[in-house]
Amino acid sequence: MLKRFAGLLAGVALLAGCQDQASSSGGGTRDHIAIVGSSTVFPFAKAVSERYASGGAGRTAPVLESTGTGGGIEQFCAGVGPNTPDIANASRRMKPSEFETCQKNGVTDIAEVKIGIDGIAMAQSVNGPKIQLTEEQIYKALAAKPFGMEQTAKSWADVDPSLPNIPIAVYGPPSTSGTRDAFEELIMENGCDSNAEMKALKDSNKDQHKAICTDIRTDGAYKEQGENDNLIVQKLVSNPDMMGIFGYSYMAENADKVRGIPIQGVTPTYETIADGQYPGARPLFIYVKKAHIGKIPGLQEFVKEFVSAGGANGYLAKLGLISLPDSERAASAGEAGTMKSIDAASLAG
Repeated sequence: MLKRFAGLLAGVALLAGCQDQASSSGGGTRDHIAIVGSSTVFPFAKAVSERYASGGAGRTAPVLESTGTGGGIEQFCAGVGPNTPDIANASRRMKPSEFETCQKNGVTDIAEVKIGIDGIAMAQSVNGPKIQLTEEQIYKALAAKPFGMEQTAKSWADVDPSLPNIPIAVYGPPSTSGTRDAFEELIMENGCDSNAEMKALKDSNKDQHKAICTDIRTDGAYKEQGENDNLIVQKLVSNPDMMGIFGYSYMAENADKVRGIPIQGVTPTYETIADGQYPGARPLFIYVKKAHIGKIPGLQEFVKEFVSAGGANGYLAKLGLISLPDSERAASAGEAGTMKSIDAASLAG
């Protein structure tokens, strides 16, 4: 992926060498901000980029690439200098293992800024059979080995006789996606832990618990669709019996085509995600390479614009971004101003 990103920035002047990067605190020469990462955060970052570029003479539009959270953080953590991204968009928190990779590669100072809230929506075509699901039903349908047993369910009725007798067929994000990670953690794991033995296994064998509870079946019932969430929407329209997994913002943007599936009796809406009722609510982040501040023009100003745009009356609300509570918004504004570095302990907590 790094080669592809380097190609995107072909012709940009590189730093003289590793020693020069370190001694100059990275950054180097580039006239635009480079952003990679989450497909969920991408439309918000794009809107902020357009507003930022139009906000003053001499500003160059940022270059964005939708790589998925995992892929974006991998590029972000590859090193410092103008051939590496300045910002990684993320639909989950950076993992401690990713932070460690950053540190090993010289990306030692990283600011984390929370920019809003999103929900992991399970959705279907407005022409599909109306359905409600529980976390346990979703887990039983999509787990590779539900509760450690062989996966035999072919239809939703096999999972629960009260559900429609239609094939289990779910379009969803790939393993590099933060949406996939969050879906596994917030929905699949909770469904798995509805079983007392599985809940106890979390304490006795964390790795085995994770495998049983979050590994998704690979027999075709779950269909990876890359990082293009709009493609999932299109496929749901063409296949009313199928379901999809993507960020709430994409569902809201396509409300005439798809509807959210209630989980645990709660429909994904702005209000239920904002107040935490909806099980799939999750925060969204951007990670900023502090070595590039002062080297890449406008980097910190862009981050401040992003936080401001995410307010309840900000222009990102029209795109489906759910504003943080006032206290958290104030904290994010402070983080955008101070660019305090995160550490491994804060990510592990």
